[in-house]
Amino acid sequence: MNQLQLFLPCAAGVEALLGLEAQRITGAAERDLQTLRGGVQLNASWRDALLLNLHSRLAQRVLVELSNTEYRNEQDLYHAAASVAWEIWFTTRQTFKVEVTAQHSPLTSLNFAALRIKDAIADRFRHKSGVRPDVDTQWPDARIYLHLTTDRALLYIDTSGEPLFKRGWREDKGEAPLKETLAAAMLAASGWDAATPLYDPCCGSGTIAIEAAQIACRIAPGSLRRFGFEKLLPFQSHVWSAIKNEALAAQTTPAAPIFGSDVAHRMVDFAQRNAARAGVGAAVEFRGGDALQRLPPAASGVMLVNPPYGERIEVAGVAGGGARGRVFTQDVARFGARESAQMDSEEGGEFFSRLAAHWKKNYAGWTAWVLTPDLKLPSRMRLKESRRVPMWNGPIECRLFRFDMVQGSARKSGEKMGLDRENGVGSPGGKMGSDHRE
Repeated sequence: MNQLQLFLPCAAGVEALLGLEAQRITGAAERDLQTLRGGVQLNASWRDALLLNLHSRLAQRVLVELSNTEYRNEQDLYHAAASVAWEIWFTTRQTFKVEVTAQHSPLTSLNFAALRIKDAIADRFRHKSGVRPDVDTQWPDARIYLHLTTDRALLYIDTSGEPLFKRGWREDKGEAPLKETLAAAMLAASGWDAATPLYDPCCGSGTIAIEAAQIACRIAPGSLRRFGFEKLLPFQSHVWSAIKNEALAAQTTPAAPIFGSDVAHRMVDFAQRNAARAGVGAAVEFRGGDALQRLPPAASGVMLVNPPYGERIEVAGVAGGGARGRVFTQDVARFGARESAQMDSEEGGEFFSRLAAHWKKNYAGWTAWVLTPDLKLPSRMRLKESRRVPMWNGPIECRLFRFDMVQGSARKSGEKMGLDRENGVGSPGGKMGSDHRE
């Protein structure tokens, strides 16, 4: 089990970040790791697979590649699966499930492809021992993945079980919670160093702040959950206990404060309970408050914001349509009626321009990162981004914009707002931050 080929699927746009994370966790040499579209492939050991499950914040799963062959039809798939030594991974007393994904596959039925893989696995066990394992589509002991390209079939066994974004601490959530893996990707892309104060002014159920607090406390993201590898034959409990004890011994106190606030006090309560379950109740401070009124919780720091967007508001122009009424209700549930109404009016422009004005007036010295699929958000906010990072939130293509807050000229509030509306919030030249884009 020391010469495995692992594949770590991730959200589009996160591959390079995941590659760096995988190297840090496993100590893999650069030659043993390859960044691909949709994930990272690396040569590693069984112990590395356990480490990645425990420590990776960006991977969706940790898969072990068992076969990579050419195919033209379903019979080729059967032969490929029948050649895999499934008996070294699970027994006939355990259950399994086959799932199929495809990209430009010539096959007409993925369900039939899954059936042929299942038949091959069952027939191999029956040939070797006279009995076969059962299929369980709900809670299988072993999850097998088949991925089809135009001409290649790749078979994997999953070591994760539940997707890795399910950290085990989220019980209280709003209508449209941010996945923990995406929050971690935002933190990684921002370059936040865990030694700088961090603040999420629209924290919802607290995902970004809690991920940041766990990073600052060096709490392994998988420390509260179980994994699929615990049911597989190579699993050794004493090895796993040693790995977990090593992670526990590495925990520490944070070097900088972390804050979150939300206009909906119900969401603040959710965030506080989630933080306590995540082991960071004392490391992050949640408070109620309007994002347009809350003053900075520290002299300087990093803001990371995930405002409502995409399928929830039409400002993104991605999937608004007839869901407007339902979408707006979800925004109210997360942000409260007042802010949601502002975001909804004038395609969200008024809210974001007022938010930018508030930041410009009160947050000099801060860096703000905003995740949105709206490529026009900087102009709506009358800010100049200094960086933009492509990132996907599920099916929604987004950008993570960076805005560097600088102190503008001092004017009375009314005069300043008038000039802001005419010339754009920013420096006397009407710009804020660098013109550099990435």
